[in-house]
Amino acid sequence: MIESSKLWTRPFIAILMMAFLFFLSLQILTAGFPAFISDMKNNPAQGGLMTTAFMVAAIITRPLIGMLIHKVHMKMLIIVAILFIIFTVGLSYQQESVSYLLLLRILHGIGFGVISTVIATMATNIIPSKRIGEGVGYYGLATSIGTSLAPMFALAFLQIFSFDALLVLSVLLAIATLILSLFIKQTSSSSSSNTVKQQVSLKEYAFDKKALLPCLLTAFFSITLGGVISFLSELGKEADLGGSVSMFFLIIALVMMFVRPFSGRLFDRKGHKVIMFPATLCGIIGLFLLAITQETWTLLLAGLFYGIAYGTIAPTLQSLAVSFVSKEKQGTANAMYLSFMDLGMAIGSTGLGILASITGYHMMYGFSIGSLVLLLLIYTFTFWKPKHANNVPNKAS
Repeated sequence: MIESSKLWTRPFIAILMMAFLFFLSLQILTAGFPAFISDMKNNPAQGGLMTTAFMVAAIITRPLIGMLIHKVHMKMLIIVAILFIIFTVGLSYQQESVSYLLLLRILHGIGFGVISTVIATMATNIIPSKRIGEGVGYYGLATSIGTSLAPMFALAFLQIFSFDALLVLSVLLAIATLILSLFIKQTSSSSSSNTVKQQVSLKEYAFDKKALLPCLLTAFFSITLGGVISFLSELGKEADLGGSVSMFFLIIALVMMFVRPFSGRLFDRKGHKVIMFPATLCGIIGLFLLAITQETWTLLLAGLFYGIAYGTIAPTLQSLAVSFVSKEKQGTANAMYLSFMDLGMAIGSTGLGILASITGYHMMYGFSIGSLVLLLLIYTFTFWKPKHANNVPNKAS
């Protein structure tokens, strides 16, 4: 049977809308919780711990999802997980106990791990293989705009309303996601899923070594992302930039709307090598500008460069991970990619938070450049080896 090359189908559009709403719902809390705890306790490390608990819970949950999506109706799995998210976010209302909120962030992370993996797998299952880079780019655009706009909305919202009002907004967005999910038809993980159930072990559902390298590189990038999302508001206070911080995230979202579709098509036509080097260098420049920023124009310029990096590195590495595995293992590749993304953010949120309490936020962003330098070095010494180039798919080389 010849695979259709049509990308813009009704299910794909519905999944993009759902992904945007869900990521916006959860990521406003990823920015809101650290800001709330940091202001209440005057402790950036405790604020970062809220993000770390969330991410670690998602990481622990995801290895099971590769198995569940072959055994459980994906639509039902999403509905149950969204209801779980709505309930646990609701329990956070009018709470100030750090330990109690930390427990709830763990529960939020479990729901996030389930839903983000299942939606990503539904998307990659319906994307034509010849347009995987472009399709993943658009899917990543939906999730990344939600992720990038969320801190802007959260920080601006908290200037006017309370943290409890932000929780209500998160619940309303989750309810909108739930309503939309009711209109999405079940997608099949693979035509051979029955065979997979019989032959694949839990370990193989949870891990595929073919996807490991792109996922590892993703973690190095998302370490810096954890610092940007969790502590940029504190950098704004340190540099006395006020409301300009929210504009940083708006710049990132606008930049990604342009670069993600472009980078996806470039991946399909030219491969990843023409993307990764300039994108990583843009990330380094963006972090350097954050490290020295004392004025609004420097902050916004940093958003431009970091937005280019975020808009190209993340979907390129996800496309690599998915393209390296068989069709029936795409759920596993997506789970691994998202887990490593969350792992990096968890390390960044806690580690950079501790570093910021010692050095200040400007120096913290300067030190985070080392993570992208490591990414570039590992990428260069692996993907540019001739023997490795012979082992990867042509479209990804």
